[in-house]
Amino acid sequence: MPASIDPDRQPDPGISPDPAPEPTPEKQRGPVTLRRGQVQPSTTDQRLLDNRGPTDWVHADPWRVLRIQSEFVEGFGLLAELPKAVTVFGSARTKRDEPYYALGQQLGVALAKAGWAVITGGGPGVMEAANRGASEAGGLSVGLGIELPFEQHLNDWVDLGLNFRYFFARKTMFVKYAQAFVILPGGFGTMDELFEALTLVQTQKVNQFPVVLMGVDYWTGLVDWLRETMAAHEYINPTDLDLLTITDDVDEVIALLTEADAQRPDQTV
Repeated sequence: MPASIDPDRQPDPGISPDPAPEPTPEKQRGPVTLRRGQVQPSTTDQRLLDNRGPTDWVHADPWRVLRIQSEFVEGFGLLAELPKAVTVFGSARTKRDEPYYALGQQLGVALAKAGWAVITGGGPGVMEAANRGASEAGGLSVGLGIELPFEQHLNDWVDLGLNFRYFFARKTMFVKYAQAFVILPGGFGTMDELFEALTLVQTQKVNQFPVVLMGVDYWTGLVDWLRETMAAHEYINPTDLDLLTITDDVDEVIALLTEADAQRPDQTV
């Protein structure tokens, strides 16, 4: 049986009872609970209305969430009524007298004549070439720029432009408002965009989404490596390589995009 408790028993004089705990400083900031060292003496409204305080709050993560949100809102609002479009990627370092610049310009012309808007990163090089071709052929030329440590502005052939702070918001616009990717030779940024497109198609995040590599001499070595190394190690399926089309023929690109567009089911997202 459990021992009974004597209500008249006095505490052992050699043992001190635990002192009552000190109240923990606590403050409620909207849905957030702050305790101990996180409690600030001022309120959010006070800091908002006081222009004498530090300005580093505009760089804090909660504020960044609003900036990120604003980039999506601006992008969706600007591009929501865009006609069918193709995103063209390629190097900003391509010179105007290089063959790949001419190829990008020819592609822009052909896309515009076929009724496609052209979306690029809005920079120089291949991006400028595709924008220039589309604009000069009377099509819609779109540039989605990005804030970089070095100065870069939207090229002069962008008819509809928007600059982003965040790569991931910009990438969403590249995909959401395009029905295909055409990738000309480029560097790390181009590779990033290429493999993100392939991943989205491979995982069926987007359907009926052609990915075209233009520049056979440039891309053949990469595709051979994908086949002989990546697929050989079974890190991709051999059929995954069918997601890519490699060509130098602008007419072939237009035919491929037209066929894919005809097979795309109508859907409301």
